[in-house]
Amino acid sequence: MGVSRNLFPSVQMLLCWTIGLLVATVTDDIMSSWNLMPVLFVALPAPGKEICYGHLGCFSNEKPWAGMIQRPSKVLPWSPEDIDTKFLLYTNENPNNYQVISATDPATIEASNFQLDRKTRLVIHGFIDKGEDSWPVDICKSMFQVEKVNCICVDWRHGARAEYTQAAYNTRVVGAEIAYLVQVLSTELKYSPENVHLIGHSLGSHVAGEAGRRLEGRLGRITGLDPAEPCFQGLPEEVRLDPSDAMFVDVIHTDSNPMIPNLGAQNFVACNHLRSFMYYNSSILHPDGFLGYPCSSYEEFQQNGCFPCSDEGCPQMGHYADQFKGKTAAVEQTFFLNTGDTDDFARWRYKVSVTLSGAKKVNGYILVSLYGSNGNSKQYEIFRGSLTPDTLHVQDIDVDVNVGEIQKVKFLWNNNSLNFSGPEMGASRITVQSGKDGKEYVSEIPSLWSCLCASLPLPPLSSQALSYPPIHASFLFTSSFITESPGSHIAQTRVHRPFSH
Repeated sequence: MGVSRNLFPSVQMLLCWTIGLLVATVTDDIMSSWNLMPVLFVALPAPGKEICYGHLGCFSNEKPWAGMIQRPSKVLPWSPEDIDTKFLLYTNENPNNYQVISATDPATIEASNFQLDRKTRLVIHGFIDKGEDSWPVDICKSMFQVEKVNCICVDWRHGARAEYTQAAYNTRVVGAEIAYLVQVLSTELKYSPENVHLIGHSLGSHVAGEAGRRLEGRLGRITGLDPAEPCFQGLPEEVRLDPSDAMFVDVIHTDSNPMIPNLGAQNFVACNHLRSFMYYNSSILHPDGFLGYPCSSYEEFQQNGCFPCSDEGCPQMGHYADQFKGKTAAVEQTFFLNTGDTDDFARWRYKVSVTLSGAKKVNGYILVSLYGSNGNSKQYEIFRGSLTPDTLHVQDIDVDVNVGEIQKVKFLWNNNSLNFSGPEMGASRITVQSGKDGKEYVSEIPSLWSCLCASLPLPPLSSQALSYPPIHASFLFTSSFITESPGSHIAQTRVHRPFSH
């Protein structure tokens, strides 16, 4: 296990890079001052080795598995006995207590609550984690609320709590064990691999990839939740999770800076890295709350460049991603969305356009909130600054509740300076557009109503931060829409085309 178990996970994840820096360089100034010839020193790899583990087959430390710039060490994975992988079966019949099943003893599967007429989803944890009494169990319990399913938590904690480099190599054995389990289900119980869905977090994503590779892509689906990059990025496809590992592969990226973690912000990086399985869990219970928009970059997404969805629609990130009818359109598609910053991460995205009316320009801000048949949203700021009559202000908002059928929009504005004469300001037109289907809901406010709203006295906010309740106007709609997307934490999802065999 070693001293490295006491290091932060982000520090341990740098071990592959640190070990890889075996080439010493000397600056040109020193070389020239000593009149030395530049020499490149490279550590030569040890002779290749192979180790075999019975029915799981043999594992080599030759390229591409080792001896690469990303994996310079000639490391072999631990034995199945040392990793001690366990398959913990939860079903709708036993949601709180698992049943241990074993691929080497099919009788344990036949004696369990495993149902052949249901899908099977295996949830695989990552580095220094576990499958029992942890987030994989929470995901299983969420699934039981929406479907009948065989949910198997893959617990390989002993192999995952090694130092990071060794844990990365151990993923091969765990992947082989999962592949063997699927093979036993197929040969002994006639259960199709197409009904199997692997969900892996961090190193668990590459465990799923190894299982899929061994099964030649016949798995129905693999979901990667923030796949680990150190010791995997840049390596050939057979080493890491790849679109060819299953008939459908989707990946959620939440780590804002996975390539070069900032050692001064381990909590931020770790928090983002852990959010991926939280998002997936939330997506199970909010099937329309994680709409992803096809964009080339997050900057384009933020600038309204990918709004609304096309006629084909947009996919849902997470549990229902495979229901997207456009999933076969390309080998790799990238979608962006925001999320909430609390336990309730689902968001519904709208574009709000407000045309101001009034007698003169004032400084302040305007807010809107949506009222619907399912609930009401909080207030969202559309613009802050100089409020000029006849000016159009447009802003995307990520609403925190599924409001359902829109019944009205509440418009509020506030003046930043003391002006007891009551400056006039209102809205002549408000448009709300659904991100999901592009429908627009327009409210044309008659000039008389606009003036009436504007003429109501508005207690202002002074520079001394005196607070008064603002005046508001409600504009009615007759149509409805349900849309979605984001709030404050960016999530990126990739959907891969089903692989053809």
